[in-house]
Amino acid sequence: MTTMSTPVGIVADTGSITTINPATGSELQTYPASGDAGIDAAIDASAAAQRCWATLDLAARGKVLASAAVVLRRRVQELAVLITREMGKPLNESRAEVEKCAWACEYYAEHAGDFLADEYVDAGGDRCWVSYEPVGLVLAVMPWNFPLWQVFRFAAPALMAGNGALLKHSPNTTGCALAVADVLAEAGAPDGLFAALIVPEPQVPATTARIIADPRIGAVTVTGSERAGVGVAVAAGQAIKKSVLELGGSDPFIVLADADLPRTAMLAAKARFLNAGQSCISAKRFIVEQPVADEFTRLFVDAVDKLVVGDPEADGVEVGPMARADLVDGIDRQVQQSVAAGATVLTGGHRLDRPGNYYAPTVLGNVKPGMPAYDQETFGPVAAVIPVADVDEAVRVANDTEFGLAGSVWTATPEKGVAVGKRITSGALFINAVVASDVRMPFGGTKRSGYGRELAQAGIREFVNTRTYVLNNEPPAQAPTSE
Repeated sequence: MTTMSTPVGIVADTGSITTINPATGSELQTYPASGDAGIDAAIDASAAAQRCWATLDLAARGKVLASAAVVLRRRVQELAVLITREMGKPLNESRAEVEKCAWACEYYAEHAGDFLADEYVDAGGDRCWVSYEPVGLVLAVMPWNFPLWQVFRFAAPALMAGNGALLKHSPNTTGCALAVADVLAEAGAPDGLFAALIVPEPQVPATTARIIADPRIGAVTVTGSERAGVGVAVAAGQAIKKSVLELGGSDPFIVLADADLPRTAMLAAKARFLNAGQSCISAKRFIVEQPVADEFTRLFVDAVDKLVVGDPEADGVEVGPMARADLVDGIDRQVQQSVAAGATVLTGGHRLDRPGNYYAPTVLGNVKPGMPAYDQETFGPVAAVIPVADVDEAVRVANDTEFGLAGSVWTATPEKGVAVGKRITSGALFINAVVASDVRMPFGGTKRSGYGRELAQAGIREFVNTRTYVLNNEPPAQAPTSE
């Protein structure tokens, strides 16, 4: 795993992390790092708690998860303010995130019994079945952009499956990491079952590899950048541990000529600029059939211009700051390089002259291959509009990316949308709907967007040992003639 420098917006040394408010640049709080001894103690405590937790029936585990949902809703305002102050999203989005976490806890408390029930098979023995059993401890390396939701969407199924959980969160959302541990403790989780590890960025590669190598770690899950995913996947492969990777995306938003343009353009603006565009599954490349390209672009730019940018704690604000100053540098570099290569700025295209990490919601036209806005993931408030001649070209452009997380098709003919969507490589495909994760549906990508699935039945079964049982009431008269 390669060494990573400390991002701007986090004050870190080998002994502590100080979080920064991206809306103001002011320091929030300093947290002491866990250190090797603290991490070893956390693993010991989690392993001990997990052994007892795994002996409980699903009803007992479900009681704790259902209680966590109650705690989350009772503390929604406090937690939403923490999210907003650590990473900058508007308060209404933060409140919605907390509610989604509560929903995930309730969902798995209710449905884990069905997802993990023994499955009996007629396979020749007197009794044969498949059982879904805990793997031990699950290590999660999580990002800052949905700092509670992305933790609970792994933790709820992992814990209900009987596992313990260790979290290495992004340093700039350290307060959120500790808040998750506090919520679960208040809900009645055994001491140490879920542990948040505070690791300064320079120490992350070596520390993560060391944790993965521990024999008590049964699996690792990562949501984040390609670099983070590759590093963790290498360490997991060396230790022969299962891994789930949810990485970047450059999702296509395909507008066919028969789409409802006013409604589609309005939803396109919401799809791209939620969380200041800092979402792996947000639409990034707006691929529009030529006959409606000018009108869609006009409506889209108008909708983007109406977005309210400002203090994320103020009422009515729709777009807050980016999470860190270095992220603003990165998105501006992608925009300027695209413009230098021939892209046109239809709106935005610059930093905002105010304190904090603000970048103007931006729409680029005339985007072509070879430009960062076409070739790379733009993880910020930037949209690329790409007119195409017809459906065949739309499909070609949609697939002309290393990523394959999700995509959407917009049309007045749903069956046509499905047919077009089936030609696109992605982990999810939405017709006339904004892409979003849902606890009832599997979530994950293809290509360089990762592998494995979170959520629904598929998600909980990522963190289990699928075990085969064959029982005969007495030994057979002869052995099998093949293995």
